Amino acid sequence: MSEAHKIRTVIVDDEPLARSNVAVMLRKDPVVEIVSECGSGKEAVAEIRTLKPELVFLDVQMPEFDGFDVLEALGKDLPAVVVFVTAYDDYAVRAFEAGALDYLLKPFDNARFETALARAKDRIAQRRIAPRGANRIAIKDKGQILFLDIADIDWIEAADYYACLHVGQKSYLLRRSMAELEQEFDANIFCRIHRSAIVNLERVQALALNADGENEVVLNNGAKLPLSRRHRKDVQARLIVPQNSH
Repeated sequence: MSEAHKIRTVIVDDEPLARSNVAVMLRKDPVVEIVSECGSGKEAVAEIRTLKPELVFLDVQMPEFDGFDVLEALGKDLPAVVVFVTAYDDYAVRAFEAGALDYLLKPFDNARFETALARAKDRIAQRRIAPRGANRIAIKDKGQILFLDIADIDWIEAADYYACLHVGQKSYLLRRSMAELEQEFDANIFCRIHRSAIVNLERVQALALNADGENEVVLNNGAKLPLSRRHRKDVQARLIVPQNSH
């Protein structure tokens, strides 16, 4: 297989021996190219953003910055496939169930590793045929990691040092600033309407005046959000112009 078609892979584990074990097994597969081995979560975030691997073998339990922190920090820069590696099955199973991903419970044998790698390769092959793009975001929630489709977010609310993502009847806290999310998310879809709110334009039903004569944005789920004077003209212009126009 040509270099261009190899699966670029990153291994993340704070234990050198554990990284080495994964690397030894990966090198048996000519399709896989190990582009980095990381000993900490923070190093992993930087490497994944720079190298853009399709596959990451990620230890869940790491000091200071664990595997879930890595995924949350990556925002929409998530790799196509993450295989969790951990000695604690309670974390791994919840992550697996939430994200429909695979996990390796330490210590694992060759057969279990090969099964996980085969599943990862199948998913990557499917993504290459029909790429989804950067349209997921990882959220830590109640001891597990959830992978949300960004398009499902109705609106985002500032909450101190967090951002609160409103998705249908549910809401999730994300340790990211509003400024970061505004820059990260597709500007054709998400729009700042107030210093404390960003909306999905596809959810906007109307612009209205409330009882006090103040502008507000009405979403199709009935939510009414304040529209600041600073952002009013931009919001109006972007709602009038068709989203798919060029």
